[in-house]
Amino acid sequence: MVHVSTPTHEAVAFRPRRIRWVAGVSAAAVVILFTVLSFGLHGSTGSGLGQFARGDQSAMIGLGVLAALGILAFTRPRVRADADHVQIRNVVGNFDLPWSAVRAVRFDRNSAWAMLELHDDETVPVHALQAADKEYAVEGVRTLRALHSAASS
Repeated sequence: MVHVSTPTHEAVAFRPRRIRWVAGVSAAAVVILFTVLSFGLHGSTGSGLGQFARGDQSAMIGLGVLAALGILAFTRPRVRADADHVQIRNVVGNFDLPWSAVRAVRFDRNSAWAMLELHDDETVPVHALQAADKEYAVEGVRTLRALHSAASS
């Protein structure tokens, strides 16, 4: 989902850009690699104890599909926010926080992604706004800060 350019009182959504492209290409490459490797599974196992069967080839392709699905999990992050709250979906874990629980929206210079600093001194990572996305991530952080500031007023 792409950032919706709206005034700060309407809902916005951000998803990482670069990792989605990289993960998609990587997942496809893994499936192709495992499929090609499966064609090499025929004849003797090499130890003389058995033979490769058609099921072994299918299992190899299935492993490639499972590995690709694991890679595609990195396309899951998203952040949605409006005037009342912010919803964060990371690779692992979801958060739905009212703005009143958030002290600050941070994006430190050497940080891989944005963070929400909470009033109880905890932090919540925002994987949807990654440093690799450069200006898109900066725009997202500015938008979240504006929503946070408006909610705090």
